[in-house]
Amino acid sequence: MSVDKNTIIGFILIGAVIMLFSWLNRPTPEQMEAMEAQRHYQDSIAQVQFAAQAETAAAPVRQPEISAAEEIPDSVKTVRLAQTYGAFAAASEGEESFVTIENEKVELRVSTKGGRLYSARLKEFVTFDKQPLILFDGEGESDFNLTLVTATNRVVNTSELYFTSVESDAHSTTMRLAIDGQSYIDFIYSLKPDEYMLDFAIQCTGLNGVLSPNISSLDINWRQKARQLEQGRKYENQYTGLYYKYLGDEVERLNETKDDEERTSNRLKWIGFKNKFFSTVLIAEDAFYSASMRSTVLDNANYLKQLDVTTSVAFDIAGREPIAFRYFIGPNKYALLRDYDKGISGDRALTLDDLVPLGAKFFRPINKYFIVPIFEFLGHYSSNYGLIIFLLTLIIKVLLFPLVYKSYMSSAKMRVLRPQVEEINARYPKQEQAMDRQKATMELYNRAGASPMSGCLPMLLQMPIWIALYGLFPTAFELRQSSFLWAKDLSTFDDIISWNANIPLINSVFGNHLSLFCILMVAVQIVYTKITMAMSDTGQQQMPGMKMMMYFMPVMMFFFFNQTSAGLSYYILISSLITIAQTLSCRFFVNEEKLLLKLEENKKKPRKKSSFMQRLEEAQRKQEHTLKQQQKEKERTKQQQSRQDKRPQRKK
Repeated sequence: MSVDKNTIIGFILIGAVIMLFSWLNRPTPEQMEAMEAQRHYQDSIAQVQFAAQAETAAAPVRQPEISAAEEIPDSVKTVRLAQTYGAFAAASEGEESFVTIENEKVELRVSTKGGRLYSARLKEFVTFDKQPLILFDGEGESDFNLTLVTATNRVVNTSELYFTSVESDAHSTTMRLAIDGQSYIDFIYSLKPDEYMLDFAIQCTGLNGVLSPNISSLDINWRQKARQLEQGRKYENQYTGLYYKYLGDEVERLNETKDDEERTSNRLKWIGFKNKFFSTVLIAEDAFYSASMRSTVLDNANYLKQLDVTTSVAFDIAGREPIAFRYFIGPNKYALLRDYDKGISGDRALTLDDLVPLGAKFFRPINKYFIVPIFEFLGHYSSNYGLIIFLLTLIIKVLLFPLVYKSYMSSAKMRVLRPQVEEINARYPKQEQAMDRQKATMELYNRAGASPMSGCLPMLLQMPIWIALYGLFPTAFELRQSSFLWAKDLSTFDDIISWNANIPLINSVFGNHLSLFCILMVAVQIVYTKITMAMSDTGQQQMPGMKMMMYFMPVMMFFFFNQTSAGLSYYILISSLITIAQTLSCRFFVNEEKLLLKLEENKKKPRKKSSFMQRLEEAQRKQEHTLKQQQKEKERTKQQQSRQDKRPQRKK
């Protein structure tokens, strides 16, 4: 115990001595102020040094700047270029120039820098504001690059090198990337007369010892900005994107409404950068091996999207066969694109006509085998597509008239039976008698030979046609800049009133304009709805709000169609007017008194129930049985509750 006590006392004394020493040697207030100033100074120096080091680390390594008066010795310059470009050092310097090749349809400029297509103009067309139609023009809008690996393991991009134009004429040119007299790479462009298809080949000569002997493929980087060429940015953007076709398989595309990318290891036949009405498509004679594709939506007044692809093709360093491609640079015209597959089948079929969106898979056959052939046939006899749409509508309505007549007769039968239906309603007035009322009504219709469902058939058959045309008309090339009446372009909206101000909600819902064809279409649809509801009033009770819903649907169509094709609104307008005329003509020629006598005669005949009526009656019986069971259960529960309430409560 004594040892522990002494140890503790010793520690206490040592601590007291340290505290006394610290107190006696504490700095004066003047010394404290000086020390604080020194610390701030050192911190400032440290921050400056740290910032300078970070800036040095982030800055790219640069060659020493040479003043204008100072000249780099040729030997030093040669060494620097050789270190960067290897055998291609001589092609790393030059001056960009251009060679123009053209035919009756296309004017192309090829640049000596990178040997690539620099610009493309389609001679037969103009933009919506009457400017020359240029798909791309300049280094910032389009680029094509081959990535080469030299024998000394240097990576060289052809887009950075200068080619020389050899063997050029009005329709063709050869861009040569020369290493020496025996070693070079040729980009060969050849444009046939009156064609949108450009032949493009890469021919390599004498590259053994220049490129790495392990190379079996060439990497291609291709990109292009999609210009805005049409009126109505929203819908042009919706149909602008990157399309690609698998070898021997279907055409796919990246998402056209948002940024998207795709990587595939499967072989591709072609890759296309598509605007709404025009495309630039790179087609491989053999195939592209794997690809990485990206589509980026641009917030730019002049451009819609940036489209990028990185892919590869098979490469023979000996250069025994050229690497063959084709460019399609032209309009997305269905008949034109379809003709490229004449006499071709299997894996070699291009199916470029899939660049024209004819609707979803279920509706595409309607356009492909019915609407488009009629459109093309009528187009041989008239260039007025307002008239052609009218004739197309008339043909469709004539073909569907038997169904319209059947629908009218169904409504007429139920209309003349209305007094008898009202008698049934009076016989079963209560809500709990709804099943009996409905059963009696269906029995009346069955005995008289009336079918409520047959009136819906024409509308059900018209809807797929409307949906198919909704996909076709906005992208039908024939309607582009085709005027009719007040509409200057049937492929887009026919604005009679427009505004530049951004009105919240209104602009985002139906744009900054009002389309006259759309307004007329909605007005006629409301009239048609009124006529239909008046003629189909059979005396039966309707669901609450059904009448308002029928009028609400045409109004909703305004929000869907105000920004889309005027040709589509015009088609629905004409279709509705013809339907009204057909309906009124049916009412004029059908004698409803004779029809009622016929229905009364039908009641006297033994009538076999249709399978539909049998199933309907069976469903009604099951529903009636279920309702009765539920009613009995409610009565039983009510009685039990009543008995419990009558029992005397036990005293506590």
